[in-house]
Amino acid sequence: MAATGVILFSSKAVLVKLAYQFQIDELALLLLRMTFALPFYLGVWIYNRKQWHRNPVSKTDLLYILGIGFVGYYLASYLDFKGLVLISASLERLILFIYPTLVLLLSALLLKKPITLKQVSAILVTYLGLFVIFWDSNGITDAPKADLITGSLLIFGCAFTYALYLVGSNFLVDRVGSVRLTTYSLIVSCVAVCIHYSLTEQISLFSYPWQVYVLGFCMALFATVIPSFLIVESIRTLGASNVSIIGSLGPISTITLSIIFLNESLTGLQTMGALIIIMGVAIVSRTK
Repeated sequence: MAATGVILFSSKAVLVKLAYQFQIDELALLLLRMTFALPFYLGVWIYNRKQWHRNPVSKTDLLYILGIGFVGYYLASYLDFKGLVLISASLERLILFIYPTLVLLLSALLLKKPITLKQVSAILVTYLGLFVIFWDSNGITDAPKADLITGSLLIFGCAFTYALYLVGSNFLVDRVGSVRLTTYSLIVSCVAVCIHYSLTEQISLFSYPWQVYVLGFCMALFATVIPSFLIVESIRTLGASNVSIIGSLGPISTITLSIIFLNESLTGLQTMGALIIIMGVAIVSRTK
């Protein structure tokens, strides 16, 4: 379940890049993803509503859920989709994959959790891998250097906001429950995307080619809904640390899918950098 969830999640960037070929902008595509995913999460809410009603969420926790839903599922996703306009799916996944190092740093800063020397070494290894990839930036994207830098910073912002979401949800999940937290957070994000779209977009959401809607539905079902519950269940069964190690499949899967469907490629030096990143994150994710 963990491996399947990771691989399905990793297909999201490839589906986004395929949809961009039909001239849809990032906000409209994000809204399609959320709109198609919302009925499934509403179904989960309807199925569990009686049980959840017997154990209501406090007003304070609801405010926290609003905050992490906005940051983790709306803001992080928007930055991700916007960054994918400028850089390749392979590079996006590699930058996004560093989020466990950011979780570690934020936990030390906000929750005062100590960082071991081994973890510091792993963080340095991870960012060394990123440095190696950017050192050999030829072939990463056909876009100008400025777009490469801007797109990479947007994806780093996505990784940072997702790390904030994970740190924030860490103390909520025991009180609220992982399924309820995921469900409520996604509903919050869908509302946020709808408000953003209504305030800024003038193009009808129903004016795109049929392929866009197929890709949007696949993104919602196979790269959002199904893997979110597979990962939740695998964490319950295996533990978060073991699932994080299996998460190392993510960049490998994205790179493979990008080669097959998008004709992307990595040079030998970039492949070495990717392996260094995966090794660093794997070390960070391990427990004693």
